[in-house]
Amino acid sequence: MSDQLSLTPRQRDDLRTIAAMIVPASDEYKVPGADDPVIQADMLATLGRDTKLVTAALDHLARLAGQPLAGLDAARRHAVAQEFREHGGAAAATLVRVVLQCYYRDDRVLHSLGLELRAPFPKGHVLPDGDWSLLDPVRARPVSLRRAP
Repeated sequence: MSDQLSLTPRQRDDLRTIAAMIVPASDEYKVPGADDPVIQADMLATLGRDTKLVTAALDHLARLAGQPLAGLDAARRHAVAQEFREHGGAAAATLVRVVLQCYYRDDRVLHSLGLELRAPFPKGHVLPDGDWSLLDPVRARPVSLRRAP
């Protein structure tokens, strides 16, 4: 069964609603919100191992709201989101991570951030040299893996 079919229509509606609350659209930066249909499709298509925690988070939201989240007025929706943030635990953290990771890999969002629209490899990204002495404790450890011939 695909991940998209793992969510009920109510859960998909609540996902869209909470995603818009996490990352609203911005006219100033000319970017969509996380409730954008393309970003939502990416979320649903790539839930994978996070499906169980995301559905748990959405069910928790539904219990707090007592009705579909989108049906609440803005003040009540905000109060539900605040309570969810405080008591949602790992499921809430997973839901937020899923929303953010899908949002920040959207081409329109990357373009607005001035990032080149490409995969990080094979071209790679150059990182400034850091303090290599931070690896000294690791280098000082006894070898725990066998060496390749």
